[in-house]
Amino acid sequence: MNNINIGRALRELREAGGRQAKAVARSAVMSPSKLSKIENEALAPSVMDVERILTALEVSEEVKARLTEAARKAATEATAWRILRRTGLHKHQDEIRAIEAQTSLMRLFQPSCFPGLLQTPEYARAILSRHGYTQGALEKMMGARLLRQEVLHDTARTFRFVVTESVLRWKIVRPSMLAAQLDKLITMSRMPNVSIGVLPLSAPMTDLPSSSFVLFDTNLAIIEIPHAEITTTEAKDVELYLNKFDGFEGAAVTGEEMRRFVAGLRDDFLRQQESG
Repeated sequence: MNNINIGRALRELREAGGRQAKAVARSAVMSPSKLSKIENEALAPSVMDVERILTALEVSEEVKARLTEAARKAATEATAWRILRRTGLHKHQDEIRAIEAQTSLMRLFQPSCFPGLLQTPEYARAILSRHGYTQGALEKMMGARLLRQEVLHDTARTFRFVVTESVLRWKIVRPSMLAAQLDKLITMSRMPNVSIGVLPLSAPMTDLPSSSFVLFDTNLAIIEIPHAEITTTEAKDVELYLNKFDGFEGAAVTGEEMRRFVAGLRDDFLRQQESG
């Protein structure tokens, strides 16, 4: 198994099945150019890529298990943000949206900013504008990010968010916009399939809130660090982040207590706006 050339194996499976590359790429939720790079060994595929391609090819479970296991050898990968920006971050948003659409339980911890799925348009624009996009690229990113939020209305899926109190306080937008963002947090927390916890600065810490991460069921963890996005499907690594999330969630305030806490901060920002 160590000697399996995954890209070549995927190409041979596609050609043996008489499948067109464009059709396979479309089913695997990736661009034809990305599939071509994977097949020609110009791009190392992630485990997610391999699983989606094999599903699109409708191979046997035995073949799927063998090639997926080979891909897991390099289960942890880091992709620099500059590369994702170069290829189009809105495309990456579409890839994440496809993963979210197949996830039953999503857990997300965020110590830096409001999670993308919970952002108001104004807050999202302020976050994305910091990356120096052209106006056209910014609008594509905005559209892709807001489109992702539709998944929250699928009550067959469950979403659990934990954010730190500092996220609620940082003035990334002006006070009136931040108040609106806090209002949205309160509103979304009332959805039957959404749980939002706030980790107060006064809470005893079970772990260091060093980076944001999201867990898709118990199969995949995506971690964001300043220069790259790290993806892992390694069971022990995913378990590490599951334990971190459980600790943060256990120390967070939720439900009505969380809503009172957030409402108090919102009112403070509204008063700042009025006096400002």
